[in-house]
Amino acid sequence: MLEIIEKTLLAGIGVVSLTQKKAEELIDDLKDKLNLSEDEGKKLLEKLTEAAKENQQRLEDLARDEVKKACERIGVVTEEEFAGLKKKVAELEKHLKAHAK
Repeated sequence: MLEIIEKTLLAGIGVVSLTQKKAEELIDDLKDKLNLSEDEGKKLLEKLTEAAKENQQRLEDLARDEVKKACERIGVVTEEEFAGLKKKVAELEKHLKAHAK
């Protein structure tokens, strides 16, 4: 369940992100309006692309943290906790079978 929520949030973040094509269109407009050279336009595009990647990473980290907190609040067990419980049940079943004989 946690994985589904996380993937949904991350997909939403991806949709909101500025695409490369849109960034290039924005730079072309700015180059025309601000009389930027080709080199200045490329540098600006690189800065915007890097900033978008950093922002996306921060949003992904925030989303993961919030999903984790929400799952903890409602009592969803982690995969590790579930595996531990599964192992404990198997041990108890083995112990019961051994004493039932």
